[in-house]
Amino acid sequence: MARLILLNKPYGVLSQFTDAKSPSPRPTLSGLVDLTGVYPAGRLDRDSEGLLLLTDDGRLQARIADPRHKMEKTYLAQVEGDPSEADLEPLRRGVTLNDGPTRPASVRRIEAPEFWPRDPPIRVRQSIPDCWLEITISEGRNRQVRRMTAGVGLPTLRLVRWRIGPWAVEGLAPGEWREVRAP
Repeated sequence: MARLILLNKPYGVLSQFTDAKSPSPRPTLSGLVDLTGVYPAGRLDRDSEGLLLLTDDGRLQARIADPRHKMEKTYLAQVEGDPSEADLEPLRRGVTLNDGPTRPASVRRIEAPEFWPRDPPIRVRQSIPDCWLEITISEGRNRQVRRMTAGVGLPTLRLVRWRIGPWAVEGLAPGEWREVRAP
């Protein structure tokens, strides 16, 4: 039976178990998950928080991470600016990035979620408004949501992956994990 672990990856932690390449070691998954034989199914950049799935099953890992399977990932993004519906339309149609066009995303404005505090907190500029967006994509390029929002003039200040397919981070504090039944 395959193992599937839901982890709420904190800000500043690498989505890997070792950091051998860095001259000064940075926090990794090994400081959070004391299990052997499980590996991340996809990645979440160091500056992002939220759901990271770990499994010991290569086929399940591929089904979760491979863009060909189009498993949806939902992010809650705090962006700089106060976009109108028209400003969000390019995200819904797909944005052309330096590595090609993205698939269309589902995007809507949401009220500010009640999250755990981030350490360090985001930068706040009193003269520039910000808002929260719920963004669902079906691919997973490097820093894709950040590049998409920046590409339409809405730089991301905080990014939390909330859901991957049927699994959500709800109920997990940063650094906490739980094992669930694998499909």
